Amino acid sequence: MIKNINLASNERSFDAKFKKMEFYTCEYCYKEFNPKRRRVQKYCSNSCRSKAHHTRKKTDNKLATNPDKETKSEVAALPTKPQKTKVEAMSLAGTGNAAAGSLLADGLKSMLTPIENKPATKADLEKLRKQIVNRYHKINNIPPRADGAQPYFDMDTGGVVYSFLNL
Repeated sequence: MIKNINLASNERSFDAKFKKMEFYTCEYCYKEFNPKRRRVQKYCSNSCRSKAHHTRKKTDNKLATNPDKETKSEVAALPTKPQKTKVEAMSLAGTGNAAAGSLLADGLKSMLTPIENKPATKADLEKLRKQIVNRYHKINNIPPRADGAQPYFDMDTGGVVYSFLNL
């Protein structure tokens, strides 16, 4: 069965579609054009698109080489959003690596440092004090020297030694 096609209604729908058609303005040559891709197309042709690209690149190069000079085709840059800084989290592996590195460095330092150059510890100082106290005994019946040094008896040499230390 053949349906009757109403040509007048088809023509009206075509006219309605044509009336809804919007024209865009090319961002390079400023001519009006019928876009093939709605809301995406900025230029009327590929040649305008490539020319706009080359113009932007030349402007960027001029600004990079001469930041003080302004060009006529320069467009004000929009402020960019500051990027978030990455905060590094503390991990068990990182803590272990730091501890191992510190132990290795301290071990090598103590192995390679001669005994006479190592720092004295509290135990070393206490041991030295005990040796001094056991070696030197204060003599109470001899008066101090004119400069104030006290007399001590040296157990190793058997002589009298004067010192300013209170042992």
